[in-house]
Amino acid sequence: MFIVEETIAGAEAVQIPKQRGESLLDTAVRYAEERHWDVVPGTWTEVVDGVHVCSCGDTACSAPGAHPAEPGWADQATGSAGAARRMWQKQPGASVLLPTGRAFDAISVPETAGLLALARMERMGLTPGPVTLTPYRRTEFFVLPGAAAKLPELLRKLGWTASSLDLAVLGEGAYVAAPPTRVGRHGAVQWARRPTQENRWLPDAEELVPSLAYACGRDR
Repeated sequence: MFIVEETIAGAEAVQIPKQRGESLLDTAVRYAEERHWDVVPGTWTEVVDGVHVCSCGDTACSAPGAHPAEPGWADQATGSAGAARRMWQKQPGASVLLPTGRAFDAISVPETAGLLALARMERMGLTPGPVTLTPYRRTEFFVLPGAAAKLPELLRKLGWTASSLDLAVLGEGAYVAAPPTRVGRHGAVQWARRPTQENRWLPDAEELVPSLAYACGRDR
């Protein structure tokens, strides 16, 4: 389990969201204020007859407490810390969702492939952006927007097709659930690589796709 709690020295330090001891409200405000990411509150879990269920009312919800609460969620997303605070004050238990295709896209791969790719990137001296680890055993690598359009050609040059690898891009119109959002009984989203001053500037997809494709090929 990854526990995120770090303070970086210096005037330009980014205060890293903690995964324990910090409210969803405070975390959402930090994402907007310190990373300039748009945020939007999603659903939340409620206890009904002793069972945690999603606020959407679907007892078979596949992502309880961790998906958009309304059809117009994308238009409600905000990069204002003040607006984010007001939103979560209305529902403090709401999940923290980050729309993709704006400040970043997210490349999603299986957990084992993602961790293998991170080790490979470290050996190569590459600096990935923030990376989340979801309860569904997926790793999501934050990269510059536009990754979805580039992916097919990048994979073709490497001898792969998108359909042959368990690798997908979340871009415009999609979202990621951000730490410390909890997905019902499945567990919480965590940072595999937390946001720091070092990775404030996100990599382009073409910097990471070779390592990710290699790892996904090994993981098949």
